[in-house]
Amino acid sequence: MRITLDPSSDPSPQPKRSPLTLTPTDELEWVPLPKHPLFSTSCAAATSPTSSRNLLAWDGASRLYFWDYHANSLHRLSLRLGDPDPTSVLASSPSKVLQTDVELGFDVERISINRNGTAMLLFGSYRLSVMYLYGRASKKDVNLICRTIAVGPETYSSGSNNIRVLQAIWHPYSDTHLGILSSDSVFRLFNLAIDPLLPEQEYYLQPVEPGRSRNASSVCPVDFSFGGDHLWDRFSVFILFSDGAIFVLCPVVPFGSHFKCESLLEIYNDAHTFGLKSANSLAASNSKLAISWLEATVPELLNQETEGDNHSLLRANAYAIFDASLVLQGPLRRVGQGRNEDSFGRSIECEGRAVSFLYNLVSKDSILVTSWSGGQLQIDALADEVQPLWTVGSPPRLRVDSHDQILGLAMICEATAIDCLDRLDHNAWLGNPPPLLRLAIVDLALPRRAESGYSISLFSDTLMPERIYSLHDGGIDSIVLHFLPFTSQSNGKDDTMRTPSVHPVLNTCQSGCTSEPSLCGFLSLSDSFGYSWIVAVTLSQECVVLEMKTWNLLLPISIDAEKPSIQVEGESKERDKLTIISKELLGGPKEVLVPQAAPSLRSVAADSIEGRSTLHQYFKLFHETYVEYAHKVYLELKHHAPQLKKIINDQQSRLGDAQQKLIKVEEKESMLQKRIERVTQMHNSLEERLQRLRNLPCAHKKPLSRAERQFKSELDHFREVELDALHSSVDALNERLRRHMQASTNASRQQQRIAGKKVGAGEDQMSMLKSSLEKLTLVNTENSKKVKLVESTLKNKEKSSREPSLPLL
Repeated sequence: MRITLDPSSDPSPQPKRSPLTLTPTDELEWVPLPKHPLFSTSCAAATSPTSSRNLLAWDGASRLYFWDYHANSLHRLSLRLGDPDPTSVLASSPSKVLQTDVELGFDVERISINRNGTAMLLFGSYRLSVMYLYGRASKKDVNLICRTIAVGPETYSSGSNNIRVLQAIWHPYSDTHLGILSSDSVFRLFNLAIDPLLPEQEYYLQPVEPGRSRNASSVCPVDFSFGGDHLWDRFSVFILFSDGAIFVLCPVVPFGSHFKCESLLEIYNDAHTFGLKSANSLAASNSKLAISWLEATVPELLNQETEGDNHSLLRANAYAIFDASLVLQGPLRRVGQGRNEDSFGRSIECEGRAVSFLYNLVSKDSILVTSWSGGQLQIDALADEVQPLWTVGSPPRLRVDSHDQILGLAMICEATAIDCLDRLDHNAWLGNPPPLLRLAIVDLALPRRAESGYSISLFSDTLMPERIYSLHDGGIDSIVLHFLPFTSQSNGKDDTMRTPSVHPVLNTCQSGCTSEPSLCGFLSLSDSFGYSWIVAVTLSQECVVLEMKTWNLLLPISIDAEKPSIQVEGESKERDKLTIISKELLGGPKEVLVPQAAPSLRSVAADSIEGRSTLHQYFKLFHETYVEYAHKVYLELKHHAPQLKKIINDQQSRLGDAQQKLIKVEEKESMLQKRIERVTQMHNSLEERLQRLRNLPCAHKKPLSRAERQFKSELDHFREVELDALHSSVDALNERLRRHMQASTNASRQQQRIAGKKVGAGEDQMSMLKSSLEKLTLVNTENSKKVKLVESTLKNKEKSSREPSLPLL
C-alpha cells in the first residue's frame, strides 16, 4: 500500500558517524532489506522465546540495528528509504557488527536506542546493560568492540534477587536518563552520565492505603510510559497496574534535561491565571506549589517572561520540595461510568489482566491504550489536563554532595481518596486526577486462547499518530482511530463518533498455531516525503517489509444523496450501450394521414390523368411510410453489426465458462456426495453419543445459580491474576527482608570493629531493626497464610467440581 503525503515535514537529522564505522563505497552493496544476507540465512529459533521480545531498533534517520541472539552481537545497517522507488527499502551489505567489551550474562529480550542514537539499551528480565555505539571503541578483526556498562547491578541482578524488570524506557527529553519500573513497585530514574549504579530518583508506589486493598493485583505494576509534548504531560509518568488501574506521577523531571522555553511559559502562565488567582484556597495552594517548583527548577523563567525570548532551551536544575512528596494520582476514572463498567472505568468485556500500556499524543488529545490478556484493547482519552500534586508533610529522602547539591532523591508516593469523580466543572488545581473519556473497546478476535492469555505489545506509527500497531502471537494488526474528542477529523457534515478500524497486517498463524510467538522484532519506519513502512523479523531470522497506506486514511466516505451516484450513471450508460435498435424504429413506421377517396374514385380510369395522379400520390405515401423506414432499419442494423457480434462472442465465452464450471461441478459431485454421507454418519453418531450422555446421572445436575457462577468467576480470576500477584508480592517482601537483614548484619559488624565508642546507640538501632524485622516477618507470615488459604480453596473447589469419568464411546 502506498500513497503520497505533502512533503512538508523536515527530515530527521543524521547522527554523527564514527571513523571506525566508515566503509569504502566499493565494498558496499545495496540490496533490498528482506534479501539482506543477515536475514536470508535460515537460523534455528531461540530457546524459550518470550512474547514481548523485540530485537529491532531504529535511530529515526538511516540506521537500523538488529540484535543477533545466536552470536550475542549487534548488527548495524544503513538504510535507503524509498530508493529507487517509493515501495523499496534498501540496506547496505555487509552489515557492521558491534560487540560488547564484557560478557552480558543474560539473554537480551528487547533493545532500544536513545534520542540522539549514541547508546543502545539491552533489556533482560532481571538485568540491564547499555552499549555505547560511538566514542571509545576498539576493533577485533572487522568487528567493533563497544564499551558496555551495567545499570543498577545491585538492584537488578539474576542471582538470588527476585526483583524483575517490567519496563525500561529512555526519557524523551534526555539522552542519558533511563526510566525503569520493577516488580517491587518502585519506579527509578537513572542518569547514566553521572552514576549508572545508583538511581537519581526513586518513587515507591503505594496505589492503595495499607489494609484497604481488595485484591493483590491492585498493587502489582505492569507497564509505564512517559508523557508527550503537551502541557504538564511532558513531566508526567503514566503507570498501569495489573487490574487495569492507571495512575499518574507529576511532576517527574530528569536533572539536567532541556525543555522549550515557550512550553514552560505556557504552563507557568496557566498556573498564575487559573490557579493562583482562584477563589478556592485548595486550588491556590496547589498552584502555588507548582509555581515555586517551576521557578526553582528553571530559574530562567522569570527573566524569559520579562524579556520575551521564547526560542531558547532551558535546563532543569536538581530540585525537590523538602517537605512534600508526589501524589500517585488515580486511579483514573471514566466520565459517565456505564453499567457495563466497573469502578475503574474498565469495560466488563475485557477479560484477564492488563499486560501492556501505550501513551500516544495526537494533536491536543492524550490517548491511553491498555491491552488485556483476553485479546482486547481499551482505548481512552484524557478528558482534562494533568496537573502536579504533592502531599505536604511527607518529606523525601535526599542524597547531596559536599556543596549541598542534590544528587538523588527517594520518596513514597501514596494515592489519596478522591470524592469528586468528574472534573468537567472546569474547577482546575483542586487535586483531582483527570477523568478518562472512553473511545472504544477493540476485540482483536485472536484465533486461539492460551492458558495464561495473550501477551500483546503496542506501538505507535512514526508518521501517523492516529494508527496503533498491536503485536501478538497471531501476527500484527493495525488500529486506526477515526474519532478524537478534541481533534476535528470530520468533513463538517457528520460529527458522529466513528469506531476504530482494525486491519490485519501480518498473519503468522496460518496453521498449527502454538503458544510461542513467531516474531522477534518489529518497528515502524517513515521518511520526510510521507511514506511509511513496517519491518518484522521472525524467529527463523526472516525479514518482512510492508509499505503502509497513510494519505486520506482518516477521511470518511461522504455520499451526497441529492446527486446521482456514479454507480447509477454507469449502469445507465451500460443500458444505452446494450440498446441495439432505437426506440423510434421499435415503434414502427409513422402513421401517415391518407386523404379520403372521392366517391367517384372507382369510376376513374387507370390510364386517365386523374387516375395517374391518384396512383402517384399513393405511391409517394407508401414510399415515405415503408421504404424509408426499411432503409433506416437496414442502416441501423448494419451499424450495430460489430456490436452485435461482440455481444454474441461475449455471450458465447460466458456460455463456455458456465459449461466449464458445470463440468467441474459434475466432477466434484461424487466427492460432495461422499462428504455428505460422511457428515450424515457423523451426525448420527454424535446424536447417539449425545443421547448416551443424556442418560448419565451427571447430566441431570442442576445448573449453577447466579451467586455460584459469580463465586466461580471470582475464584477463576483469583487463580489467574491474584495468585500470581500474591507470589510476586511475597517474593518482593522476601527480597527486601533479605537486604534489610544483610544491611543490619554489616552495620553490627562494623560497630563491633570500632573501638573506644559506646554501644548504647548500636543497641537502640538494633532494637529498632529487630522491631522492623518482626513487622516484616508478620506481614510475610500473613501473606503466606493467605496464599495457603487460596491454594486450599482452589483444591477444594476442583475436587467438588470434578465429574465422574465418561465411558469410552
